[in-house]
Amino acid sequence: MTFDPGQLGRSGQELAKLLRDLRKRAGLSGVRLAARCNMSQSKVSRIESGKVRPSLVDIRQILRALDAPPKAIEEISALARQANTEWRNLRELRRKGLATRQAELKALEASSVHMRYFLLSMVTGLLATPEYVRASLAHSSADTSRAAAGKLERQAVLYDTAKRFTFILTEQAVRWPVVAPPALAEQMDRLASLSHLPNVRIGVLPVGEPTQRVPLSTFTVYDSTLVTIETTSGSLFLHDGRDVQSYLDEFSGYEKSALFDDAAREKLAAWAAACRS
Repeated sequence: MTFDPGQLGRSGQELAKLLRDLRKRAGLSGVRLAARCNMSQSKVSRIESGKVRPSLVDIRQILRALDAPPKAIEEISALARQANTEWRNLRELRRKGLATRQAELKALEASSVHMRYFLLSMVTGLLATPEYVRASLAHSSADTSRAAAGKLERQAVLYDTAKRFTFILTEQAVRWPVVAPPALAEQMDRLASLSHLPNVRIGVLPVGEPTQRVPLSTFTVYDSTLVTIETTSGSLFLHDGRDVQSYLDEFSGYEKSALFDDAAREKLAAWAAACRS
């Protein structure tokens, strides 16, 4: 399905209205629809008011209960997919401010238990040294001091043992010269050090290591409920369960090919030595 980014933010309310109108045309109350769908009446009400984003499973249950015609099923299913997709363009992110973005990420990390990061081209702020963080923000013309502080403050979540983190970094992400070679070696040392944390797994994918798929983008999976995908022009947020599962499967494939624990630390040590030489 092709998405129009301009429509993504409006599709939720439109979906809610269509579902509400369809129920009324079927002559059903919210209570009767809820009983047919095996949902609570309050959930149906929140879906119809746009306060809750329904999953595609919810949509299928409702449409089946309403005996919806094929044309309505097609239209509503398309809107449901859009409602479960958000687009944040780079202009919007810059307008809100880089520090605001760090606060949003901190909230996502606080509300998640298992986070999986596939890093294609750079080291994420959660794993970065202060020098690497500052260098990663150097392209911005705005004051980045608060954003840098936010990135470093977020790192405290790594020490929350109630949470689990799995990071997979390509060799390009580890070795890309964001900072000068000596500082890059220190960044690699930090990755090796953090890999000893009991709730943190750090894997590396050396160039030439065969993978089931060709990596195309950096992405993060929060539990099994949300995927964020980083692109040159912005970020895509996918809430639909099928999309999330697709990225979980992709991550699992990279996980099978990556080096972890002592093998990863040996590779990081070799790359760090190359930087220092």
